Amino acid sequence: MPQAFATLAAPLPAPPPAAARGTQRTGSEFTPLLRTVKEQGLLERRTGWYALGITANLLALAAVAVGLMLFGHSWWSLLLAVPLAVLSARAGFFAHDAGHAQIGADKRKDRLIQLLHANLLLGMSQEWWNDKHNRHHANPNHEEKDPDVAPDVLVFSRHQAEGRTGFRGWLARHQAWLFFPLTTLEGLALKVYGFQALFSKDGPRQTRRERLVEGGLLFAHVAGYATLLLTTMSVGQAVVFALIHQMLLGVHLGMAFAPNHKGMEVPDPDGEPWGHLRRQVLTSRNIRGGALTDWFLGGLNYQVEHHLFPNMPRPHLRLAQPLVRAHCRALGIRYTETGFVDSYRQALGHLHQVGEPLRAA
Repeated sequence: MPQAFATLAAPLPAPPPAAARGTQRTGSEFTPLLRTVKEQGLLERRTGWYALGITANLLALAAVAVGLMLFGHSWWSLLLAVPLAVLSARAGFFAHDAGHAQIGADKRKDRLIQLLHANLLLGMSQEWWNDKHNRHHANPNHEEKDPDVAPDVLVFSRHQAEGRTGFRGWLARHQAWLFFPLTTLEGLALKVYGFQALFSKDGPRQTRRERLVEGGLLFAHVAGYATLLLTTMSVGQAVVFALIHQMLLGVHLGMAFAPNHKGMEVPDPDGEPWGHLRRQVLTSRNIRGGALTDWFLGGLNYQVEHHLFPNMPRPHLRLAQPLVRAHCRALGIRYTETGFVDSYRQALGHLHQVGEPLRAA
């Protein structure tokens, strides 16, 4: 996840009963759940489902491009930036799923799908995203290991806010109010981070050929995007269209990522290590909703299930939810799920609390 969408802190729950703690140390808390999920076929690929969704999204993107060619020189064409932002976010969700090998059993095909959606359609580096996102999945909300909770524009715990002065201090004091305005920059930030990683010696390790493929597709995205806009409308219209499109894309992605972990538990580096089940469940928050919520948030509203089973196909997450919830209830592990609006209230409330010492000072 982008750093603007990172997460953190809440008080730790009471220690589990002795029996549960012993079970956790053996790592067997997760095993029975995994066995049940496998028996019900929830880890089996849904290639047809993805093929239909990807095809529909690509056709819709093509329709927007045709619309720009037909009506581009009218200011009314700026309205097409809205569906383009929504469809671009869909491309991002498909890139995310391909990166987790949810779509097919062939890693090479998943890589091609991700390159198409991330690099070519979004201008976002596949390898940069995978490296960062995999580290997040391995240690969610761990301040020393999860890049999504590293202090940057935003801070996610009070000790990260300590000592911030000047403009950075002002940001930390008001970050809850600034969060969604800042997400308008995320569409552009993803592109910048990708190009930085591509040319950085400290970026994800890649072969020369992989770097050439990644870089070629990133430049192809920029060239294609600019060509489409500048050949269908005036320069002024193109700039306004691009701003609206990228800002709405950033807000959409922010709405999908923001409530997932903010304000949830933080692993204690000096405490007893959590097993996979607790590490993923206690740090994640689900959002209640129906089919529209699933579509709009790209299945990330099932954040608990996604973190437990990263390679589970998106349409199976809602089927796994009752199993996960019942399993957590049996073990006495808190399973967090809240409404759409309340999820943002909780996440932004946490950011507001983090900045409290600076406001008091």
